[in-house]
Amino acid sequence: MNEKKILVSGGAGFLGSHLCERLIEQGHDVLCVDNYYTGSKANLLPLLGHPRFELLRHDVTFPLYVEVDEIYNLACPASPIHYQYDPVQTTKTSVHGAINMLGLAKRVKARILQASTSEVYGDPEMHPQKESYWGNVNPIGIRSCYDEGKRCAETLFFDYYRQHRLRIKVARIFNTYGPRMHPNDGRVVSNFIVQALRNEPITLNGDGSQTRSFCYVDDLIEALLRLMATDDSFIGPVNTGNPTEFTIRELAEKVIELTGSRSTLVFAPLPSDDPMQRRPDISLAREKLGWEPTIQLEEGLKRTIAYFDELLASKG
Repeated sequence: MNEKKILVSGGAGFLGSHLCERLIEQGHDVLCVDNYYTGSKANLLPLLGHPRFELLRHDVTFPLYVEVDEIYNLACPASPIHYQYDPVQTTKTSVHGAINMLGLAKRVKARILQASTSEVYGDPEMHPQKESYWGNVNPIGIRSCYDEGKRCAETLFFDYYRQHRLRIKVARIFNTYGPRMHPNDGRVVSNFIVQALRNEPITLNGDGSQTRSFCYVDDLIEALLRLMATDDSFIGPVNTGNPTEFTIRELAEKVIELTGSRSTLVFAPLPSDDPMQRRPDISLAREKLGWEPTIQLEEGLKRTIAYFDELLASKG
């Protein structure tokens, strides 16, 4: 296979670290760039010292001058707790980060992939969500720094494509879970697992009837690799996620069952602008990438529970 020099921004994060591992396995040289705002060197322990892996502390809101063949732009806090903590910086990471990574790709003539999000659809009025749907997003709410930041990043990618003929790829990532999720990031899977392992009450927002679709990390990384490998005529955006839909209550009950927990369910008010439904239509991914998820929720949860069980035990 053709060995490439590949830059992964946000490479010390949950998704980024898994992507770096897969790229190294494929025989590529990987430059991982991260400012450790939400990422962690601990996620990269298996790669540190590998001859084809390089780690650079850098914030993508500042320009970067390196020579690479491909760029995966994953840099941005992705959980509400983290992206709402410093919303101005979140928007800057999405927008300035996209501008800087696109500028680098233009200079070195690299192919570049944007890790976008299902949040570009907002609280959708179309269900399931197709790529042709323009979304229902509050531009001034507490989630807007992330939602609109990612929407603007997509705008920039398509404008660089039209104006400079840049070779772009855009993936809209739906809820993804698995080992190396941050235990305190406020995401529903990690929240429920940590609460269940500690036999604490599991907190559901609203009545738990809102739905989500959960994609295991290995499946998601496979989709990104396949998207990057498509020819230049296909740029996306393409939905990447698991189309099997569950209510939040069903997820909580499944986590309690798999952990053997004594946790009970408690209910809290629904956060502002929290989408009631979220499910990808992945027809385009099936057609263009030959991809669909293979790891179903129970199997993925078992692997994720094992990771958090070990993590919590190591922290005493």
